[in-house]
Amino acid sequence: METLTVFILCGGKSTRMQSEKGLVLFQDKPFIEHIIQAILPITNQIKLITGSKEYDYLPYQKIQDLVVDKGPLGGIYTALSHSETEFNLILSCDIPLISTELLQELISKHTQEAGITVFASESKTHPLIGIYSKNIVPVIKEAIDSNELKMMDLLAKLPHQIINIEESENFHFTNINSADELNDLNINLT
Repeated sequence: METLTVFILCGGKSTRMQSEKGLVLFQDKPFIEHIIQAILPITNQIKLITGSKEYDYLPYQKIQDLVVDKGPLGGIYTALSHSETEFNLILSCDIPLISTELLQELISKHTQEAGITVFASESKTHPLIGIYSKNIVPVIKEAIDSNELKMMDLLAKLPHQIINIEESENFHFTNINSADELNDLNINLT
């Protein structure tokens, strides 16, 4: 695949974590640094979608949401609207276990015809670890305008590709939404 830009959706208000989700510490490092570490062997074209000053310590471009309070879909719309590459890797900021290998698998299996490529197991689809084509911006804009913000609804509207993973692999994609989930993660890894 030609050049790729990576956008990390730093999310907005995390009600369940009570703090900036991407900056929650896991193994003494903020989530976002674990994710950046997984991306860097692939590319250093990394941009953060955030309106928070708390990420200013990171040396990457920060972009504020074009349309506020539209959830992940709003973040993806902002990312693709600012992107200069056709293909973009979109990641949420709460997946500290994501690995370079999994990201490389996603990139290598993506086909140009697909507007979106994501991982899925039998029980779960992971729309916030995906390759998104800049060409789908009009479809996302339409969804935002009609307030249809569910990621699965967007997938249904577009030619997309699902890369199947084993149920056990879901572990690497775990998004951590609460202090309890973080605690469970730390326990499971010890």
